[in-house]
Amino acid sequence: MISALTRFSFVVCLALIAAFITLYNWGPEYAIVVGVFLLSVPLVYSYINLARLGKYVQSDSIENMPLPSGFWEEVFFRLQRLVKTLKQRMRNIEQQHERFIEAFQASPNGILMLDESDQIEWCNSISERFFGLIFKRDVMQRINFLIRRPEFIQYLNKRNFDEPLLLERMGPDSSLSLMLQAFPFGNQRHLLLVQNVTDLQKADAMRRDFVANVSHEMRTPITVLMGFLETVQSLELEKNQREQYFDMMMSQAQRMKSLVEDLLTLANLEANSLPAATNQVNVETLMALLKNDAEALSHGNHSFTFEVLNKNNLLGDEREILSAFSNLVSNAIRYTPEAGAIHVKWIVNADGQGEFSVTDTGPGIASEHLSRLTERFYRIDRSRSRDTGGTGLGLAIVKHIANRHQAQLTIESTPGKGSTFKLRFPKERLSS
Repeated sequence: MISALTRFSFVVCLALIAAFITLYNWGPEYAIVVGVFLLSVPLVYSYINLARLGKYVQSDSIENMPLPSGFWEEVFFRLQRLVKTLKQRMRNIEQQHERFIEAFQASPNGILMLDESDQIEWCNSISERFFGLIFKRDVMQRINFLIRRPEFIQYLNKRNFDEPLLLERMGPDSSLSLMLQAFPFGNQRHLLLVQNVTDLQKADAMRRDFVANVSHEMRTPITVLMGFLETVQSLELEKNQREQYFDMMMSQAQRMKSLVEDLLTLANLEANSLPAATNQVNVETLMALLKNDAEALSHGNHSFTFEVLNKNNLLGDEREILSAFSNLVSNAIRYTPEAGAIHVKWIVNADGQGEFSVTDTGPGIASEHLSRLTERFYRIDRSRSRDTGGTGLGLAIVKHIANRHQAQLTIESTPGKGSTFKLRFPKERLSS
């Protein structure tokens, strides 16, 4: 302020001095003109600088304005520095805001921000897909007008957000299960978080079904064993009858043992999702083992053909591959009537894939069952499966072993004519 008054005083004094000199030499008319001229020069200069400033303000480019000389240079320099600082702060805030938005958009969960009237202030793309929203269209719309589920509207109206809410049959095809919960923040606003729990719900349902199936499968042989034991304890039986009961008890115990072994095998396979090892597995040796086991299981009731049409061996886990092959062969034996034929073959097909196939002349399988055969404990005919000694886990084990070896299990069947089960291994799993 002092510097400005000093400059102003200097200009006035200079104008007065010039006016007195002019008055002394040329008279009062010229003195007035000279004084006014000297006073108007800084005013005109200031007006020019203000006009330039206004121009750069309108174009929002003050920081690019050339600096004038004199007193205005310092003023404009400070103004430019202030504008640059403010703009840099704004850019930092905008970048931070964009990072937050990107982070929310990258979240696998739906996020909606609601104001005090439950109007949508912002939502990410996941929540748009979950609820069929379009942010640009639905912004500032009340959420209960867009999500019309009665349980959701009741959840909002109660204003008790301590527990989450589960919404079933949501999403574009009504196949999603969504868990949502509202969290208060700010001035009576709420953050609505939505999680897709469809897979968790399915896993929980599978767990319940699995426990129920295991309990059911174990209950039957245990009940039979207890019945036979009570009979043996309470009745005097002849030797032949006692031996017959013992044989039946042994059969039921063997069934439980097979079930437990298959459950352990399946649990180990599910716990290890890594690709199987690449150890060399001799297919001819496996076929010889399969033939011996098949003839023992069949008791001479079936005719077998085992063919190795290619000398390429497999690269994988020998124990797992033998288990998969054995399950396919034993299934064919169990479900093929006496005097039926079973053809087991190993080839390298036209696509260069290793192909192990088991073809039987059994009753065949209706097409509606084919897609579910690899489910645990899935049986077309439960009573018949128990009679043949199956646990209902064989094809589930085969599927997991196939996945660990990057192989593909295919099933072809015609009711009344038989079935063919094939395991196709990629070229990378073959060796010479």
